[in-house]
Amino acid sequence: MTSVHRCAWALRSPEETLYHDTEWGVPLHDDVKLFEYLVLDGAQAGLSWTTILKKREGYRAAFDGFDPERVARYDDAKIAALLADPGIVRNRLKIESAVRNAKAYLRIQEEFGSFDAYLWRLVDGTPVRNAWRELREVPASTPLSDALSRDLKQRGCNFVGSTICYAYLQAAGLVNDHLVDCFRWSEVSGA
Repeated sequence: MTSVHRCAWALRSPEETLYHDTEWGVPLHDDVKLFEYLVLDGAQAGLSWTTILKKREGYRAAFDGFDPERVARYDDAKIAALLADPGIVRNRLKIESAVRNAKAYLRIQEEFGSFDAYLWRLVDGTPVRNAWRELREVPASTPLSDALSRDLKQRGCNFVGSTICYAYLQAAGLVNDHLVDCFRWSEVSGA
């Protein structure tokens, strides 16, 4: 029997293993999913990714399936209801950030035709394919994530620091940071 090699971080929990094996690093072009990832990556700041994955269904329910048009219209009453929802991270700044980012997201969609078009232009439509051998080689941020962070902040987003943006780029498949001995590295690279 052959063993399957995965990125070491994917072994921390069953939720992370499933996420790693099915989603992380797969090139994503769906605007609603791209908004979901933006909200979840912002919510994760200071927390474990396992915590966010365990609350993901709660987020989907609480944030109207991550419909940015609906989230952008959330008012103080809706924010108060979200602060009482045990299915999500009940942090006022992160919840308000999701609303603020939804408004900016919609402006970006309007300007570029889609958030997908805005985002993928950063890599000329082709994922960056790294060839890391060890987890410690993978950077926390890069000039690409620095540029995305700066631009999103200028457009009114928050909870989009360079480290969060790099995690976002990895998750959405703009950057393939699976380790080369991970079975997913070649799968998401198309090699």
